Amino acid sequence: MICFMAWFVAACCCLLMVMAVSSKRCRSSSSSSSCSSSSCVVSGGHGYGPRSYPVIGCLVAFYRNRRRLLDWYTEMLAASPTQTIVVDRLGARRTVVTANPANVEHILKGNFGNYPKGKPFTDVLGDLLGMGIFNVDGELWHAQRKLVSHEFSARALRELELTVLEAEAQDRLVPSLGAAAARGGRDGIVDMQDVLRRFAFDVICRVSLGVDPGCLDPALPAPRLAAAFDTAAGIIARRGAAPVAAVWKVKRALDIGSERRLREEVKVIHEAVMGLIRSRRKERALVNGNGVDDGARSDLLSRMIECGYPDEAIRDMVISFIMAGRDTTSSALTWFFWLLMRHRDVEAEVLEEIESARRERGADEVEGFDLDDFRKMRVLHAALCETMRLYPPVAWDSKHAAEDDVLPDGTLVGRGDRVTYFQYGMGRMEPIWGADAAEFSLDRWLSLPHDASFAAPAASAAAGVSPFKYPVFQGGPRTCLGKEMAFVQMKFVASAVLRRFELRPVDESRTPLFLPLLTAHMAGGLNVTVRHRPKTAATASGGAAGGFN
Repeated sequence: MICFMAWFVAACCCLLMVMAVSSKRCRSSSSSSSCSSSSCVVSGGHGYGPRSYPVIGCLVAFYRNRRRLLDWYTEMLAASPTQTIVVDRLGARRTVVTANPANVEHILKGNFGNYPKGKPFTDVLGDLLGMGIFNVDGELWHAQRKLVSHEFSARALRELELTVLEAEAQDRLVPSLGAAAARGGRDGIVDMQDVLRRFAFDVICRVSLGVDPGCLDPALPAPRLAAAFDTAAGIIARRGAAPVAAVWKVKRALDIGSERRLREEVKVIHEAVMGLIRSRRKERALVNGNGVDDGARSDLLSRMIECGYPDEAIRDMVISFIMAGRDTTSSALTWFFWLLMRHRDVEAEVLEEIESARRERGADEVEGFDLDDFRKMRVLHAALCETMRLYPPVAWDSKHAAEDDVLPDGTLVGRGDRVTYFQYGMGRMEPIWGADAAEFSLDRWLSLPHDASFAAPAASAAAGVSPFKYPVFQGGPRTCLGKEMAFVQMKFVASAVLRRFELRPVDESRTPLFLPLLTAHMAGGLNVTVRHRPKTAATASGGAAGGFN
């Protein structure tokens, strides 16, 4: 092992020397390609992309822009005539990155079978997600997709979500924000991102596992399971962003550093979920043995046990759903509240729509909104869609080509190449969204036909826009099954919070950093002061938005 480590250190030193020489050459050389301090976009036989060198590829440019990768990629995509670039990285397969909707449709639908997630992707996530639906391809994926599609369409699960949302908001979210408002001043500052993540974790655990971790309850200690998910997700994200994949693979083989920590955290997660599965099986056996119907539980874990799946398969599926549901909605809501604080006119429109929906229910109606109420909220829906256009919960998604292919824009794809569609960059492409692509504007959504966008029960989660232009929920066969549940949760939280509280940023001048981990986060959180919103006549007579006082 000592000899191996010595070789590894020597190789790293040689690599750094090559990087230094290459960096100097890049600064001193002149060429016909467009080049700036932040990126070099060159035209060549392999297409547009960052400046590359033999052996090390674009490692120099990648290292220089490591703290601004999203903006760097967006700049290169905007400069490319096809909104597609090719990236050659040391130790990694050739990568095609695109923000071209025609390419996205080809990858996700037109030639779907040629673009599985692939082994490089599943290797990164495999230690945590195992053989869950988000980390498998082929027949195993089809089987899980069929099962999950049935469960997500079940009325019982949707009713469970609304019940859980209302209980979690009534018992924890609103009292927590109310206590902050009562404290006032610096004592009343809360990190909304943290609050929303805790809320989402409680909700997804109650819907998926049928247990309440009490993550948002200030009287309880922080759950070990939540901390394990946080740590594991962060380490996995760094795996995916590593410029040289061999580094984390060596650390895993030697069981050192972050990889050893990951193994420990994954063990905590696996043991907790497996313990619940065994406990639920015993409970089910006991209930059935007494001749009582076992239909009382509607959570995903119980329903999958009922379907006869083995324990490890259930474990992996449940972990996948927790990972998908715990941070995506909280990420979107964090940016939603920040954008509304920057656009008070939009906040006023959203609030008026919520109050109007309450008035339509009747002055003495105190129950919460139902699914039909949420589907009619065009302004709130548009504000959420626009938020996720600029700040998607997942910044990019990758597939790996099974065979050689040619994308609609003419880009050649080789077998084994990584092909990435870049949601963050797509939301900023003027060819897609127009000259105001960088602006937060609801008009681009509200100008769409009402009937096609919002009225029908099966309304598109993207408000009538092509999922290949707006792939926040993917598209084609892998379209997110939980998109309607996600919108219900986001609208529920937005309604419950906005009707009661005014949020004001602690630092008005701050522009937060978008941090693309497995799910994107706001670096440093969203620190706000909370104030009770002055009651209007409608508010005073209309009851509580979430079905509680």
